[in-house]
Amino acid sequence: MQTLDQLNIQGKRVLVRVDYNVPIKDGVIQDDTRITASLPTIQRLLAGGASVVLMSHLGRPKGGPDPKYTLAPIAPRLSDLLGQPVKFIASLPSSDETLAQVQTLEPGEVALLENVRFEPGEEKNDQGLNEKLARLGDAFVLDAFGSAHRAHSSVSGVAGLLPHAGGLLLADEVTALGKLLHPAERPYVVIIGGAKVSDKLKVIENLLPTVDRMLIGGGMAYTFVKAQGGKIGKSIHEDDFLDKARELLGKYGGKIVLPTDTLAGDAFSNDANTRVVPTNAIPDDWEGMDIGPESQKAFASALEGARTVFWNGPMGVFEFEKFASGTNAIARAVADLQGAYTVIGGGDSVSAINKSGQADRVSHISTGGGASLELLEGQKLPGVEAMA
Repeated sequence: MQTLDQLNIQGKRVLVRVDYNVPIKDGVIQDDTRITASLPTIQRLLAGGASVVLMSHLGRPKGGPDPKYTLAPIAPRLSDLLGQPVKFIASLPSSDETLAQVQTLEPGEVALLENVRFEPGEEKNDQGLNEKLARLGDAFVLDAFGSAHRAHSSVSGVAGLLPHAGGLLLADEVTALGKLLHPAERPYVVIIGGAKVSDKLKVIENLLPTVDRMLIGGGMAYTFVKAQGGKIGKSIHEDDFLDKARELLGKYGGKIVLPTDTLAGDAFSNDANTRVVPTNAIPDDWEGMDIGPESQKAFASALEGARTVFWNGPMGVFEFEKFASGTNAIARAVADLQGAYTVIGGGDSVSAINKSGQADRVSHISTGGGASLELLEGQKLPGVEAMA
């Protein structure tokens, strides 16, 4: 992958694909982790004498402008973080109006474009859009690891038309996650959570031969428990993956650790009545909402002595405070490991580690949920490939 050091940026206008797909509620940014993560690359480019044009998506608009998904709230927050003005350009990125505005930028100045997914051709990697976006810069930098698994115009399409390089964040992510495919130190423990086995089956299959232990929590645990004949009440599960779960348990049962007790609720609500029950004996009208206290201790025990750890996915419905205990316990257990290489794998896991207050005690927090999983599945990422 080409790096910033190989790119001529003095006096150039550099188009940078960042990942500002952050949670925004009523115009207020709820978590600016991804914005903060982009700062080193922006600052390096400005220090090198470039002007910077930032390009990102937000959410899933329907291929046209939608006020719900505007990037406008990002500009003032980024301006505060950089300590200088950031010009927000509200016209479509491909428009002549946007081109005219970025052409006025002087070295050291920064502009942020409107949501690139307002462009109908973005997700189709449309060549016409690629060419219009390429007009906006003299060089291109990909620093959006969270989008590097997408063959979109703003990720890989424009790269073929401009001198290009991977940004500092992208390089850090590829290096950090690459260490998990070939761990230098063992024991190697992976913690997988979240709702569905189907979302993470490939990474589970790819990592199980490599790891020493895999702790499975969250909603996906109930598919494995049901595959063993357990009663899981109304808990989320996937009947289509019961045979696959049985196959994995038969082949790697000695490595897989499942929760033995569950904090169940009588409704999917923070106000639900709760009770701790065996994970394989959840009452018919109740559903598993979090790993129970004994499972929290067992998972923490299974982490003891680990030298390499990857965690992706919460242990329960952590957005409800009543059901966040298991996820917070895992966050503490990972953070408490001494001398271990610990990686948090994007998405809900980042929110969980931030809410737990343990974020500064882990080795690496990935900004890319889907991208980190696809890399650990052994797949090639179109964005990374385009930076060669």
